[in-house]
Amino acid sequence: MKLALAQINTVVGDLRGNSDKILHYSEKAHARGADLVVFPELTFTGYPPIDLLESRDFVTRERQHRQKLVKLLPRELGVLVGGLALHKGHGKPLHNAAYLYEDGDCVGVYHKQLLPTYDVFDELRYFAPGSSPTILRWRGLNLGVHVCEDLWNVHDLDRKPYSHDPVSTLAAQSPDIFINLCASPFAIDKHLERYALMETVHQKYGRPYVFTNLVGANTDLIFDGRSCVMHGGNVLEAPAFEEALLEWDTEKTPKSKTVSIPARKQVREALTLGIRDYMNKTGIQREVIIGLSGGIDSAVTATLAVRALGPERVIGVSMPSNISSKGSKDDAKHLASNLEIKLITIPIQPLMNAFNDALRKPFENYDQDVTEENIQARIRGTLVMAFANKYGGMVLATGNKSELAMGYATLYGDMSGGLAVLGDLYKTEVYELAKLLNRPKRIIPESTMRKPPSAELSPGQKDLDSLPPYDILDRILKQYIEQLMSVEETAEFLDYDEDLVQEIVRQVNWTEFKRRQAAPVLRLRPKAFGSGRREPIVARRP
Repeated sequence: MKLALAQINTVVGDLRGNSDKILHYSEKAHARGADLVVFPELTFTGYPPIDLLESRDFVTRERQHRQKLVKLLPRELGVLVGGLALHKGHGKPLHNAAYLYEDGDCVGVYHKQLLPTYDVFDELRYFAPGSSPTILRWRGLNLGVHVCEDLWNVHDLDRKPYSHDPVSTLAAQSPDIFINLCASPFAIDKHLERYALMETVHQKYGRPYVFTNLVGANTDLIFDGRSCVMHGGNVLEAPAFEEALLEWDTEKTPKSKTVSIPARKQVREALTLGIRDYMNKTGIQREVIIGLSGGIDSAVTATLAVRALGPERVIGVSMPSNISSKGSKDDAKHLASNLEIKLITIPIQPLMNAFNDALRKPFENYDQDVTEENIQARIRGTLVMAFANKYGGMVLATGNKSELAMGYATLYGDMSGGLAVLGDLYKTEVYELAKLLNRPKRIIPESTMRKPPSAELSPGQKDLDSLPPYDILDRILKQYIEQLMSVEETAEFLDYDEDLVQEIVRQVNWTEFKRRQAAPVLRLRPKAFGSGRREPIVARRP
């Protein structure tokens, strides 16, 4: 059998567009001599469709598009594709299904067994689990078809969140091949975890394992693809972060073809894809607006935006005050020149003077403090939003995870924007990414890389005035946020002063209200703010 894995980029809710893409890749697979083409999980709806599934009209139209498409698919080609199925029993009205079509008919269907409710997943909100899984018979072959999470409870794992293992149930029915339709979101090096699971099944049952994963970005979630065939100890892998049709003849043992991508390059490609798909899938065809401060975060954000959209769709706005250093103003100009993007410069001191005049009387008995600093940030936020409104574009927020964690950002100021590009990247990691972006050609000025980080909202201000050194801060934040360590565990693990750790944790918890109002954060880790880490705003912690 000649098998094709269609690793495609779908758009949530775009039933017509997704159907057209399924037809296109089916015809492409058929032209290349494939017998069976396999698509990802919920291909028709896009993933994750979330509350669209509560619309009866949406569910009806999904079925209509699916039934119409079946009649158009190439004859003599098996098409295995993810879609919705009605559940006729008690409980939720839908199944997350895999359909097997051939010659205009449905010749098999599988209902997803394990419905995750952790991390970004909430599938029990919408779906009923399938009954006991059975293999799909097709052209004399036994296909061990299952969907995404059904793989993640194999008995050899220490982590067994479910009471049963669909893969072992399918294995008892003597499948010739295991096939997984998946929509597994990207996280740094997560593909290694997936490979370990597939390798466990492949070695235990001695059957080829086929995995078709979604690629593309939908809002904050990024999907890296990396669809693969595992057979005879070898792995044939599709490219990461791009659409592909991976072909394999089951009569042949594939030659190992995997590409090891360093973590920084994974991050670069994921964020580039995240920006591009967010803009294109929301239909914003105009420019992104980025406040260029001359600092590292805005420089990295702008460089990624140019990689994603091209220089013609990126506008930088420099908004210096009397406090802004000459170096920062020069760095913003040099970056814009290197990126070949339009740069608009608007000094904000006249606007700041107007605020000072308006507030002089009510504030006459108060010293200047963070209030005046935040006003500067909010003036800048207002200006970049004005450009986005007037030009029909969108602002990219530039804050990193260290700043968001500590609340070292101004609501309605530098937090303004439609998408937070670096919100899941710690400050020290931003510098590492900048080094990568400067190869082979230097784009981000060396002076931006070298100078001490500063918001430049008061004379001589440095981030160190308010925060510990970022190399220390980031280590503490990673243990507390990513590893879920307590204050005591973090202090002991890092051999840091417990009072220092306690103060940082207190600040992280107290500023949750800011993060609730932040732009969507492109997710690089399971504990990304917004989608992965969900903390109460009002809470009393020990």
